[in-house]
Amino acid sequence: MTLHRTAADCARELPGAELEHPFGDDWEVFKVRGKVFMLMTEVPGRPVVILKSEPGEALALREHNSHITPGYHMNKKHWITLEDGDGVDESLVRELVTESYRLVVAHLPKAEQPVDPHSYAGGTRASR
Repeated sequence: MTLHRTAADCARELPGAELEHPFGDDWEVFKVRGKVFMLMTEVPGRPVVILKSEPGEALALREHNSHITPGYHMNKKHWITLEDGDGVDESLVRELVTESYRLVVAHLPKAEQPVDPHSYAGGTRASR
């Protein structure tokens, strides 16, 4: 598994997701209806994926996996940073990307939501 490839492949499958480079070529920013749900870059040479997360879930993820840390350059309560390492497999990456997307979609006006964020499972384990 390549972290960036897996995360980007998952993000591209999500309805309404768009890739932008507002901070230069070193940052890939995925948005839905203009709102960021995932950022990818390298932090001193290590690929990282930055995702939105519920505060309680973010805390639990950080406590149980040393490769999940507070969001790099983001609100530390609502964002996490994911790195390659033990316990970070394709299934977890896809689940976290999809959950970040759902959280952002849930805060969009109903008329702008490309999916129902409460029932959309996308590429998560729940949909398999």
